Amino acid sequence: MDKNKCYGGLNWFRMIGAILVITIHTSPLLCFGELPDFILTRILARVAVPFFFMVTGFFVLQDLQWNGDGRKKWHRQLGKLGILYGVSFLLYVPIMIYSGYFGEDFTIIGFLKDILINGTFYHLWYLPAAITGVFLVGILLRYGKERVAVILSILLYFIGLLGDSYYGLTEKIDWLKKCYDGIFMISEYTRNGLFFAPVFLILGYALGKEMERGRQMSKRLAVIGCLCSISLMLGEGLILHTHDWQRHDSMYLTLPIVMVFLFSWVLHWKGGSGRRLSRMAMIVYIIHPAMIVAVRLAGKLTGLTHIVVEQSLVHFILVTIGSLIAAYILTMFRWNKKEKQEMHKRAWTEISIDNLRHNVREIQGVLSPQTKFMAVVKANGYGSGDIRIAGHLNKMGIDAFAVATLEEGIHLRKNGIRGMILILGYTEPERIREIERYRLTQTVTDYEYGMKLEAYKRRIHVHIKLDTGMHRLGESYDDLEHLVKLYRLKYLQVEGIYTHLCVADSMEPEDVAFTRQQIRHYYDAIDYLKRKGIEPGKTHIQSSYGVLNYPELTCDYARIGIAMYGVLSKLDDVKMSVDLRPVLTVKSKIAAIKCVKAGETVGYGRAYLAEEDKRIAVVTIGYADGIPRELSCGRGTVLVHGTEVEIVGRICMDQLMIDITDVNKVKVGDVVTIIGEDMHKRIHAESVAMESDTITNELLSRLGDRLERLYL
Repeated sequence: MDKNKCYGGLNWFRMIGAILVITIHTSPLLCFGELPDFILTRILARVAVPFFFMVTGFFVLQDLQWNGDGRKKWHRQLGKLGILYGVSFLLYVPIMIYSGYFGEDFTIIGFLKDILINGTFYHLWYLPAAITGVFLVGILLRYGKERVAVILSILLYFIGLLGDSYYGLTEKIDWLKKCYDGIFMISEYTRNGLFFAPVFLILGYALGKEMERGRQMSKRLAVIGCLCSISLMLGEGLILHTHDWQRHDSMYLTLPIVMVFLFSWVLHWKGGSGRRLSRMAMIVYIIHPAMIVAVRLAGKLTGLTHIVVEQSLVHFILVTIGSLIAAYILTMFRWNKKEKQEMHKRAWTEISIDNLRHNVREIQGVLSPQTKFMAVVKANGYGSGDIRIAGHLNKMGIDAFAVATLEEGIHLRKNGIRGMILILGYTEPERIREIERYRLTQTVTDYEYGMKLEAYKRRIHVHIKLDTGMHRLGESYDDLEHLVKLYRLKYLQVEGIYTHLCVADSMEPEDVAFTRQQIRHYYDAIDYLKRKGIEPGKTHIQSSYGVLNYPELTCDYARIGIAMYGVLSKLDDVKMSVDLRPVLTVKSKIAAIKCVKAGETVGYGRAYLAEEDKRIAVVTIGYADGIPRELSCGRGTVLVHGTEVEIVGRICMDQLMIDITDVNKVKVGDVVTIIGEDMHKRIHAESVAMESDTITNELLSRLGDRLERLYL
């Protein structure tokens, strides 16, 4: 699912916020009276900038604690803000020169203060505030504790409050007034990146984490809370206005409360808006002062100043319309440029984090309450990107992972993944120091291997693999004395024992009988250990099919791999029905369309013969990208415009051909879905993988690693 569709309301309110900022700078209701305008521009419109900060916290800051990619995202955000600030500064230099900014009163120190804190033009304070706030909160979240970040941000906001709306109280206390006089020598306002921004960034971050954990304020509570808290803020603002306490009027005691309810309400708004609206909102914010100047200049040139400027509502409307038109034109240019860049993509995968979250919740609903979710992220997360996948799972509260190799485990740990990381495969004993250094948990494959690890005298965490009939890795279930000896080793810290059910995906009577036998062997071994006075530690026997076909089993962990990614090789042959959605979608594009006459052939070896006139499309993906050649000559299908069409001829290294005779309005550049959904029609990875679970795993990994990944 596209994140812009999930959180489309945020983009819509960004635009509302940008228009509210225009109201602050044009006072549209002033022609109706000072009080109505004060209520609109000095109280209600003050939700705009905090909302911008919360959106940043929601999307950017929640990633910081789990991986290197999150830190890169933080750095990119700071870089983008810096570039945007630089461009905005240059945009307003001519107006600054015209207004006398660089006149006799100009000083380098004052200029530096404006650059770093106040903003070089009156509305540009937001950008240095955003840079300072994102940097400060990012450091607190990355290297400190969340609780410390929350407490400190609240404290900073309270300090800022006394220099803003509650300054009337501050100036009555001499020593406190002197402190704030010192602050105002550096910054003209406490509405800045130090005192104002952090609390709203933290609020956005906190709400984002709650969403990741599947918790969200109900729409009813959000609406009621929003209306009630806005009423309180109105009362607060009017009281402060009556007593004339406000040095400025950006910070209210009730404003953070309003923002929590407002943001939670907006999260319930449905519909997609795309990134274009978000860009337009930022451009409107940046460009509207220039539009104010343009409208005033137009008024002077036409002699209509008394209408287009002095009539405040008309002035506001003209500035808003002009800003929206300018933003639309600018984003249209960028949008078209992006679309042209998209055309150059040959093939790619789309990774839906929303579907990942959905699948995890579905599977957790099947697990018994005492069974924890162990996420299998081997083979680079089945091609979906192990760091991204594990990072989001970490945020959902999952702290147990399984990988195939030591290298995969180290990669996760180096990128900040927290919790237990179990290596399912064999690791050379001489690499035991790396297991210890990166706090990984190694599988002991048999007694001999355990003794080799023990010989290095390094204390590492291990799980023992029990071979109950698959005859791959594991200590044999009928050699229980070796099992006891492994538990009594001095250096290896045995924390669990597990086995693998090799035909749990089948409901054939003989396979069910074999699986039941494996389960019995496993629990017999557990009982034997307990009779010997040995605590077996964490137990896990179920993988994806083990959970869905044997949900009655209760262990400490369930190892969930392919089902977490929304893929089952045998869709109907499971006891427990779950709504799984594909995490990985594979897409490509049409490069050419050919008209083939009856009797002509297509592709290598002339393997396809057209029995009648056909329209054939060439698609820019092939076996080098991971598409099985077995799908050639009608054995495989893809989706075009929501219609399933056959692959014709032999699949080439980087291209394949499809029959689009019965699909209307297909053109060069159209997207072709290889795996995934198009217009409510779906092609499953297991179909592409020829109904084999092992091949499905390999296919997803191969496609995900060879093609560019886009995270949605």
